[in-house]
Amino acid sequence: MTYQATAIRTGAALIIGAGDATGGAIAKRFAKEGLVACATRRNSDKLQPLIDEIIAEGGQARGFASDARKEEEVIALVEQIERDIGPIEVMVFNIGANVPCSILDETARKYFKIWEMACLGGFLAGREVAKRMVTRGRGTILFTGATAGLRGSANFAAFAGAKHALRALAQSMARELGPRNIHVAHVVVDGAIDTEFIRSNFPERYALKEQDGILKPEHIAENYWYLHSQPKDAWTHELDLRPWMERW
Repeated sequence: MTYQATAIRTGAALIIGAGDATGGAIAKRFAKEGLVACATRRNSDKLQPLIDEIIAEGGQARGFASDARKEEEVIALVEQIERDIGPIEVMVFNIGANVPCSILDETARKYFKIWEMACLGGFLAGREVAKRMVTRGRGTILFTGATAGLRGSANFAAFAGAKHALRALAQSMARELGPRNIHVAHVVVDGAIDTEFIRSNFPERYALKEQDGILKPEHIAENYWYLHSQPKDAWTHELDLRPWMERW
């Protein structure tokens, strides 16, 4: 099921993994600039509040049910947006898969699933939009990374492996596609984010919000727009975002 705001054909911002916090904020930020926010989740019904909010604020938005791990679904998604909405000017891959587990208890099935979510999905979406962008000679591809993409912590072997792989994918794509005017960047989000999950499960951590000690989704989104709007002579490939009090 999809939800359509308008039939006006314009550029699109594809947000893979538009959840209630960061992904949704990114979708709203790009819609604010006149792009059609094309938001995806595995369950499109969960997107309705986000789509309604963007439309109420004067933006354009569509919601899509799509599993980023399924090649045929990703191909069909990109094809539909390019055909029915407009050229994808920016793609943001924002799927997390942060699931802790001791290496002694980790299963091959869960390890593989985390890799599918956090890395394979990024490859599929990145490849499909890159095919369109190179024909136009422009575009932005942004990957949401994590501290786990820089170092592997205890009990996060699967997540760290997947995020390391996503970071390598972003580097490789940037080196190949940059000369073709496609800006590929990797964003390291290092710290707790202002979400319902943090508020409910880590109240002491959430209390740091009053000291600007956790990341606000709208501030993360502002940096994604900054990356997309950078001039070609000063592109950033990797940007790390963390609260001032976060240890690193």
